[in-house]
Amino acid sequence: MTTLQAWLIILLPLTSFVLIGLGLHRYHRLSAGVTLAAIGGSLLLSLRALQAVLQAQDHLVPLASLTWLSVYDLRIDLTLTLDSLTAVMLIVVTSVSLLVQVYSTAYMHGEEGYGRFFAEMSLFTASMLGLVLADNLLLLYAFWELVGLCSYLLIGFWYQRPAAAAAAKKAFVVTRFGDFGFLIAILLLYANNPEGTLSISTLAAMANEGVLKGALLTWAALGIFSGAVGKSGQFPLHVWLPDAMEGPTPVSALIHAATMVAAGVYLVARTFPLFAAAPDALGTVALIGGFTAFFAATMGLVATDIKRVLAYSTISQLGYMMLALGVGAYAAAAFHLLNHAFFKALLFLGSGSIYHAVETYDLRFMGGLRRAMPITFTTFVIAALAIAGIPPLSGFWSKDEILTETLLSGNLPLFLLALAAALMTAFYMFRLVFLAFAGESRAVPGAHARHPHESPWLMTLPLALLAVPSVLSGFLNPIRELAPLTGLAPHALSNLLGAPPLVHDALSRAGHATAAFNPTVALLSTAVAVAGILLAWAMYGARFLSAEALGRGLAPVYRTLISKYWIDELYQAIVNWFVLGLGRLLHWFDANVVDGIVNAAGRLPIGVGGALRYAQSGQAQAYGLAFLAGVIVLLAAFLIRGV
Repeated sequence: MTTLQAWLIILLPLTSFVLIGLGLHRYHRLSAGVTLAAIGGSLLLSLRALQAVLQAQDHLVPLASLTWLSVYDLRIDLTLTLDSLTAVMLIVVTSVSLLVQVYSTAYMHGEEGYGRFFAEMSLFTASMLGLVLADNLLLLYAFWELVGLCSYLLIGFWYQRPAAAAAAKKAFVVTRFGDFGFLIAILLLYANNPEGTLSISTLAAMANEGVLKGALLTWAALGIFSGAVGKSGQFPLHVWLPDAMEGPTPVSALIHAATMVAAGVYLVARTFPLFAAAPDALGTVALIGGFTAFFAATMGLVATDIKRVLAYSTISQLGYMMLALGVGAYAAAAFHLLNHAFFKALLFLGSGSIYHAVETYDLRFMGGLRRAMPITFTTFVIAALAIAGIPPLSGFWSKDEILTETLLSGNLPLFLLALAAALMTAFYMFRLVFLAFAGESRAVPGAHARHPHESPWLMTLPLALLAVPSVLSGFLNPIRELAPLTGLAPHALSNLLGAPPLVHDALSRAGHATAAFNPTVALLSTAVAVAGILLAWAMYGARFLSAEALGRGLAPVYRTLISKYWIDELYQAIVNWFVLGLGRLLHWFDANVVDGIVNAAGRLPIGVGGALRYAQSGQAQAYGLAFLAGVIVLLAAFLIRGV
């Protein structure tokens, strides 16, 4: 794998964006075709990169660096990295993105701004690929902000709708808080390392060797994590992510599966040696991740918009990944990131297929779609089983590994939170399945009679293709994890889920060891998932338990969950009372104090000049009289003095 080929992975979709923006957007089919060709090319090059990584020593391919800026002692290189984590992420991003673009050709057909959509999606994909490949924190930050810009453009794609415009602004503003902390961390690391470098691999080596340590490293790691909290929708910066559902469904699939929200988890994984050398920061990652997994799952229990249920699910699953990283389960986090990308993209594209049939995302007005949409139903259930953690689907293996590693870390409260989140995940996912596909059709009151039908093949083909890794990608885990039990050597492909050399050294120094398969935890997590599915069936399938009666009996809890814990209202109150209040106070101070001083400085000479102008009347007799009066005063003074 050459350096040029690595750069081409980024440049192909970037070129697609430029070409469509310069004029191809007028030609809809050509815009879609160029996007598909560019991302398809990036996928082929990513497969070549995967092959190179598998063949390389330590799964690390050396790439040449290019000097971007060199001024005195400041030198910034454009350096790419290609290791096991990069290879996995490249395949995830390009494959999911390509399938989303294929799906979009049908889903977005007839929409105004069709060409603009594919231009922005090309830039979005290029930005994420650049973020994944970057080995320089400044270069990574540039792509990081490009990802944020693209999310703003795509969430607000239907900018004529007030809700979409507001959601785009909310996403942009909320993530800025996290990005500010990330920027401070970059400046801290640059100013306080002896080589004055921003190379991630060099900084990781310094952390492993103890060159970077102490409070400085802790604060830098927390700054990096704040950026991840914003992008990955972790508590307390999760509020933008459910509202991001105002964008087109393919955008939701890409944001929530393989690009923006995955960027936060990837950032912590890429800089993991810095966290491993700062135990307090690593503990914070685990705490925030575990709490977020539970917290978001509770809101998914009551949401009625199918895309918002999936959004809360995304927040919860990202919390699982952060929890894994926080307890040192690096491989488990990377594995869950891989699996989640496929089944979550499948779930979002499935929700778009449902909308295509019934023209609503409201679960209360669905039902009975199983017979009308067999492909959508089958693939959706596969994805739901995977995310619920039912063996042998992919989600079971990665979720089980996270639970095992959390238990072995000795943090029982976080293990119980993760287990409770697993129960709720299975419940709300199959609540969704039963409400959408089971029973009888429940059309919107007063709406015209509808006749649900299966989506066109350009939409169902990506569903079928995504269902394959939702089942099979999990088998990379038993190959690796069961190897110590079976005596078989793990396959080279499964070793990709292990830690790169620098991360392996960091884990060894911190005393973290990969846990073997634990049958007890596996049985417990499966039993919890099955219990959640059975409870959903009892309430929304067979209906011998009344969801309405339970809601009335737990009315305060239900109101709290449906109101999303009033966090949006809390933030709005803070903005209204503190931010805007402070703004009004500063406005008064500026208008009355600052402007008052400036205005007084201007009025004083005007007043003095106005008073003195009476001494210049222009009348000779007045001047003579004044002269005489002066002489008299002087004579009087001399006479008095002489006395």
